[in-house]
Amino acid sequence: MSELDPEGPDDAADQAATTDRRERVGEPVVRADPEITGERASDAVDFDPDDPESVDLAAETLQAFVDSEKLDGDDSVAMLRGAAACAALVRGVGSYRAAAERAGDAPISFIRKWARVHDLPQSVRRHVARGDIAPSAAKHIARVEGTERLDLAWATLDHDLTVREVRSLASEVGSGTSAAAALRESGVESGSVDLSLSQEAYRELRREASMRNCEPGDVVTEALEDRYAE
Repeated sequence: MSELDPEGPDDAADQAATTDRRERVGEPVVRADPEITGERASDAVDFDPDDPESVDLAAETLQAFVDSEKLDGDDSVAMLRGAAACAALVRGVGSYRAAAERAGDAPISFIRKWARVHDLPQSVRRHVARGDIAPSAAKHIARVEGTERLDLAWATLDHDLTVREVRSLASEVGSGTSAAAALRESGVESGSVDLSLSQEAYRELRREASMRNCEPGDVVTEALEDRYAE
C-alpha cells in the first residue's frame, strides 16, 4: 500500500517496498542533497504532514504550483517541491478531496498525479531531480506499480524515451501488459546497458566468460543476482 494512503498502515515494514518511497512524506531527501541539486539544496522545504504550520505551507505551495506548472515545466527541482507539497497536504488533511479544498479547489487529478511522483522510490526521483527523467514522464511512470515502474524508469533512461512513449507504455502496463512485454512490443530492448570497466575488471570478465563458455553479461548477471540476494 502506498505511503500516501492516509488510511494505510503506519508500520514501516509495510510501507518500505523497494518500489515505493521509503522516507517520510514531504521530507526533502533528494531536494536537499547538494550532490544532486547543488546550491539549491539549502533552499529545500520540509513539508511535515504532522505540523499544522507546515501543512499550511504545503497548501500555499500547492496553490502556487497549480498556477506555475506550465511555466516551471523544465525546472525538475521545483516540480519535485510541488509534488512534495501535494503528498504532504494529502497526508496532513486526510484525503485528496480535502487537500483540493484546502488548496483553493485545486484539481484532485492534479494533486493525485503529483503525489504519486513524490511516492516514487528515491532511485527514480534522483534522476528526475538531475533532469535525466522529465517530470512529465515521471507522472506516467508513477501510474504503474511494483517493479514495473522501475522497468519503465530504467528503459526511459537507457533509451531516451519521449514523454509520449512513456505515457503509451504506462497505459499498456495499466491495461495488464507487463512492462517487459510492452517495451519489447515497442522495439525497446530492456535489460541492456553499456558499462565502462577498468582494464583489470574487463580483462578478468572476458577471461572468466571464456573459461565458462558464456557471455560476459551472464557473468555480470550472476554476480549481481548473488549480491542482491544477500
